[in-house]
Amino acid sequence: MAVILFVIVLWYGGLFFQSFFLHRYAAHQVFTMSKFTERIMFVLTWIFQGSSYLSAYGYGIMHRMHHAYTDTEKDPHSPAHDPNLFAMMWKTKTIYQDINNDRVAVDARFTKDVPQWKSFDLFASSRLSRVLWITAYVLFFVFFVTAWWQWLLLPLTFLMAPVHGVIINWFGHIYGYVNFKMKNTSKNLFPIDFLMMGEGYHNNHHKYAGRANFGIKWHEIDPTYIIIKVLDFLGVIQLKKAS
Repeated sequence: MAVILFVIVLWYGGLFFQSFFLHRYAAHQVFTMSKFTERIMFVLTWIFQGSSYLSAYGYGIMHRMHHAYTDTEKDPHSPAHDPNLFAMMWKTKTIYQDINNDRVAVDARFTKDVPQWKSFDLFASSRLSRVLWITAYVLFFVFFVTAWWQWLLLPLTFLMAPVHGVIINWFGHIYGYVNFKMKNTSKNLFPIDFLMMGEGYHNNHHKYAGRANFGIKWHEIDPTYIIIKVLDFLGVIQLKKAS
């Protein structure tokens, strides 16, 4: 039971900070926060994403490119131009690393105001950090596994963030329903999205990229947006008015 709870915490904790901090804040800036709060979010993202930590800078730029070039050859991740999901994941990883390590020139429109903490990212993205997290996960499993099949969940803990990404960026462009017909293949994966905390409303998001609430229809509940509203009410963040 402890292993199952551990994986659930990693799944939803990592997913929340990817959706809340990396996606809606770093990439789309639908709300603001103080510099101190931003640094806390960097650290919390590292804690919950662990061995699959993603930089807000690299993620934010790459996601902006995805919106600008959706389903074209310049899209960092598109089923339309990759033969399978593993090829897409590898291409995404390569582009992300090139951006994050300043190995490629990036258009200024994609970098504007994207949060960056170079010294922290250098550590959090390092091989040492990833190995330490992987070691911690393995030790947890060693002490708390109660059935052989629970070991099958261990690789998921190592690659949680890429798994989250491929669910949306691969399956979210192949399966699901469409609220808005656009010149791209984005789809809403779930009518009620508790698995991906609102990220599954991908078609809605492509239509209204700057909207904090990814849900449109009455049944499209966006759990991340609910948390955003609470944090805005508490003064932790400042939600921008919808344009």
